[in-house]
Amino acid sequence: MAYVTVINEHQHVQQIVSGHHHLTADEPVAAGGSDAGFAPRELLLASLGADTAVALRRHAAQNDWTLGKITVGVRWSRDPEGRDHIERRLSFARPLTPEQRTRLLEIAAATPVTSVLTGGIVIKSSVVD
Repeated sequence: MAYVTVINEHQHVQQIVSGHHHLTADEPVAAGGSDAGFAPRELLLASLGADTAVALRRHAAQNDWTLGKITVGVRWSRDPEGRDHIERRLSFARPLTPEQRTRLLEIAAATPVTSVLTGGIVIKSSVVD
């Protein structure tokens, strides 16, 4: 289970805490923030990219594949019809066989964060005293 606390005391700047880890989030200046940290959408993309890279590295280790540096580029954009979409680009420092390419794309498509984003998730909100 994951648990994160987000604290907002000033405009758009958010302090994010999970255990002993701390992170700052903010909106870009163009959106009224001060650009003091990652924008919320960037944090979502970072979660997807990090989850993907870990899954790829784990699968490679289990199969004795040498991938070298793994780079996951993730971009969120909106098409002319107003639909959001995320493009994820994977690159590796070592050459891959066609079979490895196919399998690594399958692994990327099955990560937990990918599953949440593509399948949806129920979010229950409440106000507590």
